[in-house]
Amino acid sequence: MYWNEEIETMPRQDLEELQLKKLQATVKRAFEKIPYYNKRYSEIGVYPEDIETLKDIEKLPFITKDDLRESYPFGLFAVDIKEIKE
Repeated sequence: MYWNEEIETMPRQDLEELQLKKLQATVKRAFEKIPYYNKRYSEIGVYPEDIETLKDIEKLPFITKDDLRESYPFGLFAVDIKEIKE
C-alpha cells in the first residue's frame, strides 16, 4: 500500500492548489507535446493558460474511442518514439 502522509492529510485548500498545479502542468504538456491535443484544444479555443481553477477541467474535451482509433498506435505519444527505450 502506498501512503504519503503529507499529501493524504493536507488541508483541503492545499490539496486543491496541488491538484490545480498538476492539472495545469498536464494540460500544458499535452498541448505542447501531443499534436492531437494541440489540435483539439485549439479547435475549441482552449489553451493551457485558460486553466485557472479546477472547475476549468470542464472546458477540456473528452477523448472518444474514435479519437483513439484515429490516433493509433503512436498519435498520442508525448515523446518521439525514438526516445522510448525498450
